[in-house]
Amino acid sequence: MTDPLGIVADPSGLQVSFEFFPPKTEKMEESLWQAVRRLEPMAPRFVSVTYGAGGTTRERTHATVARLRAETSLEPAAHLTCVGATRAEVDEVARQYWAAGVRHIVALRGDPAPGADGAFAPYVPHPGGYAYAADLVAGLKKVADFEISVAAYPEMHPTATNPAADLDNLKRKIDAGATRAITQYFFDPAVYLRFIEKAAKAGISVPIVPGILPVTNFAQVVKFSKACGTAVPPWLAHLFEDLDGDPETRKLVAATVAARQCLALEKAGVKEFHFYTLNRADLVYAICHILGLRPDANEAAAKVGASA
Repeated sequence: MTDPLGIVADPSGLQVSFEFFPPKTEKMEESLWQAVRRLEPMAPRFVSVTYGAGGTTRERTHATVARLRAETSLEPAAHLTCVGATRAEVDEVARQYWAAGVRHIVALRGDPAPGADGAFAPYVPHPGGYAYAADLVAGLKKVADFEISVAAYPEMHPTATNPAADLDNLKRKIDAGATRAITQYFFDPAVYLRFIEKAAKAGISVPIVPGILPVTNFAQVVKFSKACGTAVPPWLAHLFEDLDGDPETRKLVAATVAARQCLALEKAGVKEFHFYTLNRADLVYAICHILGLRPDANEAAAKVGASA
């Protein structure tokens, strides 16, 4: 197959995972499960469900993970954080997940709940709790033999003193028992490629999966990026210029940007991607299609037959 545009990817060995957040309302729950069903035929390696700042969505996260486990073919991974709970409380949540058949945890330090002004207070370990993510990883491994993913920051965690210290922290999480790292989203493929090179030199050998965020709302992404330390390049701002009132064009631009980002990484040898779906399937589905992923033919035929 000739590819004069250079956009045909090689899907052999390609793996994806999807991140969702627990719904707050009935309408949001409907949107979530529409996204889940739309993306399920892509056979992701796993799907993760986030934890709110300050542990505010603990029950909803657990309910969403349990339903994914019971009602879909997907392998769910539950997020757990250090914030707002003692070690005993976190361990009990982990035991409940294990009893429900959940074998994969995304272990994070977490952030305090925002104040009335929307700003986050400085992180302070909970008395009697796990202080940091490396401590949480070690504790979870004592509860059960979970597969554990952790966070990595190609542009440095905003509270880290310097990039070397941030890498040291990542290595502590790996040494404590994590088997995979998932990155904060980024927009420049070179940022990720430089980061994994530095990680390898630091002795980190586990997979570091790039986190991909399709930009559905540019203004929100700019605001969130300031908080999490992700650079928003001028060329990205230029692409979304004057599109505030044009959601359809924004979607086309967002899909193009994310697909080109993934294709550049794929050509550099990357074979696994983690998508921050924001509980929307349309852009992620299109990007996966461009990457060469296709729904299982037998499953698709079964669904057609069931709806006939």
